[in-house]
Amino acid sequence: MADVADRLKRLRADLEVSEEQCLHFEDLADDARLRALVSETPGAERQHRDAARQSEAMDRHRARLREEIRILEQQQDDLLDRFYSDA
Repeated sequence: MADVADRLKRLRADLEVSEEQCLHFEDLADDARLRALVSETPGAERQHRDAARQSEAMDRHRARLREEIRILEQQQDDLLDRFYSDA
């Protein structure tokens, strides 16, 4: 039980950082998209694609963290149910 709680604590902290990073990468991708639209140069378009890929990768990472947290919370609930049913 303590192991699950510790892992949840770490994952929640990681998720908090990931949320902030997602916002940052989304802003970068939006800025790059606008620059690509305005300048219409191959370099600006490449920067936009790179920024969009980074943003998407961070979104996937955040989704994985959320799923891990969901699974661990379910495990924690199951352990608590067993503990209280045995008591």
